[in-house]
Amino acid sequence: MDFVAGCIGGAAGVLVGHPFDTVKVRLQVQSVDKPLYRGTFHCFQSIIRQESLSGLYKGIGSPMMGLTFINAIVFGVQGNTMRLLGQDTPTHQFLAGAAAGTIQCVICCPMELAKTRMQMQGTGEKKPSKKLYKNSLDCLVRIYRREGLWGVNRGMLTTLIRETPGFGVYFWAYDVLTRSLGCEPDNRYMIPKLLFAGGMAGIASWLSTYPVDVIKSRLQADGVGGVNQYSSIADCVRQSVRKEGYMVFTRGLTSTLLRAFPVNATTFATVTLVLMYARRSEEGLSDCEPAQPGHHTQIKQQPSSL
Repeated sequence: MDFVAGCIGGAAGVLVGHPFDTVKVRLQVQSVDKPLYRGTFHCFQSIIRQESLSGLYKGIGSPMMGLTFINAIVFGVQGNTMRLLGQDTPTHQFLAGAAAGTIQCVICCPMELAKTRMQMQGTGEKKPSKKLYKNSLDCLVRIYRREGLWGVNRGMLTTLIRETPGFGVYFWAYDVLTRSLGCEPDNRYMIPKLLFAGGMAGIASWLSTYPVDVIKSRLQADGVGGVNQYSSIADCVRQSVRKEGYMVFTRGLTSTLLRAFPVNATTFATVTLVLMYARRSEEGLSDCEPAQPGHHTQIKQQPSSL
């Protein structure tokens, strides 16, 4: 059930947050010499004016397919890891989240590569004069033909560095907040509390690893115009700091945080409510069946945050 709940929560999160993600990527990779956008809100306005509202949803196919499965993997692995660890503590939530973050990188890295390339395609044009990629799948196929498996997994190391601690912080923060707020099923304010805890957990997760995300986006967008600027992660960091200073690591942070709250509030609340509904259904069915040893105990031992 963890996997199903993760799928539903992931799809809901993508629909809410993709426009903010497009703005984030545009700001992270724009040229410092000839910047197209002055800031988050100017970027929003420019994309809508120049490319219409659909410009904000460029590349949504990749995360809609990928993030749905990624969330299924993340919440499934996290739930199973918590059951293996046994005791529900914030430290175990961090470890389970880190394990889930590491495993989902296999899908996350190629998905974000395709998303980034699609988001950069036709920048500033309502109808791009030349479309390099038809869709996200076509993008990955073309990259594979040109650069092989290495090209499809461009940015894998930075993805791992971002996702492993990022998901650990994500689940740790959600667990601490839900415990502090008292998100019990019979609480009349349970849903607002879940939304708040999920949103703040998302913000905490992004703040903990955001500089790595800037470098990942630059590496994955590198070569879009046919010219590669960076030879490695260290070279990307070196060039970025030399040209733009250390504030480069905050590029696109405003749109990321604006996106993080509603997306993660929606995702976590959806997953939690689906799991609660499923477990109530199981409890209802168990009333009509002979009692099984440990059945009710297992439900009680589920993490309080989920």
